[in-house]
Amino acid sequence: MNKKTINKKTICVLLSLVMVIVLMAGCAKKDNTKETAGSTTDSTAAENTQAAETPKADTSGKGVTITYGLWDTNQAKLIQQIADAFEGETGIHVEIQINGWADYWTSLEAAATGGSLPDTFWMHSNNIYYYASNDQLLDLTDYIKNSKDIDLANYPEGLDQIYNLNGKQYAIPKDYDTIGLWYNKTMFDAAGVAYPNDTWTWDDLKAAAEKLTKKDGSQYGFLAALHSQEGYYNFVYQNGGTIVTDDRKSGYDDPKTIEAMKYYFDFVRNGLSPAITNDAERAEAFQNGLVAMALFGSWNLSGFAANDYIAKNCDVTVLPKSNNGGKASIFNGLGNCIAATTKHPEESWKWIEYLSNQAGQMKQAELGIAISAYNGTADAFLKAYPGFNVQSYLDMVSYAQIRPYTNQTSVWEDKAYELLTDVYTNGGDVEAACKNVASMMNDAIAVEQK
Repeated sequence: MNKKTINKKTICVLLSLVMVIVLMAGCAKKDNTKETAGSTTDSTAAENTQAAETPKADTSGKGVTITYGLWDTNQAKLIQQIADAFEGETGIHVEIQINGWADYWTSLEAAATGGSLPDTFWMHSNNIYYYASNDQLLDLTDYIKNSKDIDLANYPEGLDQIYNLNGKQYAIPKDYDTIGLWYNKTMFDAAGVAYPNDTWTWDDLKAAAEKLTKKDGSQYGFLAALHSQEGYYNFVYQNGGTIVTDDRKSGYDDPKTIEAMKYYFDFVRNGLSPAITNDAERAEAFQNGLVAMALFGSWNLSGFAANDYIAKNCDVTVLPKSNNGGKASIFNGLGNCIAATTKHPEESWKWIEYLSNQAGQMKQAELGIAISAYNGTADAFLKAYPGFNVQSYLDMVSYAQIRPYTNQTSVWEDKAYELLTDVYTNGGDVEAACKNVASMMNDAIAVEQK
């Protein structure tokens, strides 16, 4: 071999060695990359653990479906519009699940027992303690703390506390409501009776009911249904009575409470009101023209506006005051909560946050879903129902009374209905019935406080 040939071979060998060294270095670099990735994964896991302790709004979730339970069909139709907008912005689909009031709580309890609660759902003051104390609800305290959009100071004082247990927040106020006096203008005109207004007293209500009642039973002047929130609770507080005292005792045996109950029950006893104990029958009695006046909460507005008869013939005003000048309207509000068992806590929070922030609450007000809980959105709700005197609901907020509740309201409230039904429908001693309710209620409260 000549020198030239040897040099070529040498060069080839050297080049081959260089390539091998480069490839080995590349493999080493890849291995180092895997080790770094492994370290990053461990770091991310630590961050995720911290995020579980101090939740932050999730920016992912596209393609996830979460459920939202509620009991009002009329509101559901409007909320669907917000759910569609939410999906358009986040990619998260909201499946609305509807059950009527009675079925709602039955199915919710069964779902809680079986660990299959909706991801998100409506909560009521009657039932918050049961679900929160049994660890069925997700604690939202840290979610709220870390949210740029949610501050509980923006909601009516007292409503947020309904959904707070032992310093933990389990729901965010969705809306608030008061109770108004609805009346049939056509019936008033036919009877030559002036429409009710803010000067009316109990005497005025009774006098109008007498003039508007027909002896053949085809029309009653006033509906004094056996109902607490949309019925006798309002009269009790107007009269200076109470249902739950400040020291968490029953107020049914208070003389002022008994006096109000007698006044209310007398509408049935004197033939000025039909005896109605079924919740669904109350709205039917009004929209079918059986009664000229009735009490209904502001949450009924969407349904009433959609009813041709009510939209054409009826309007609403503030509740009458007692003969002593006492004013009151029961004030309450629903809350949006998240199930502790949800598989999608971050997506669920994004939905609740979306419903609860200023923009979401304003949208609900504009759609007329309910009087949004967020301060400053009420005026938008007024514009949703120009055909009715919706302002009357807002006018009563200044003297509204928070719906009476204890840890387990539904327990004694349901039993109170049972004890009052007989004297309501068949007559009897109202005072004795109220004292029986007071005894039962005090026993129930004593048990729940143990």
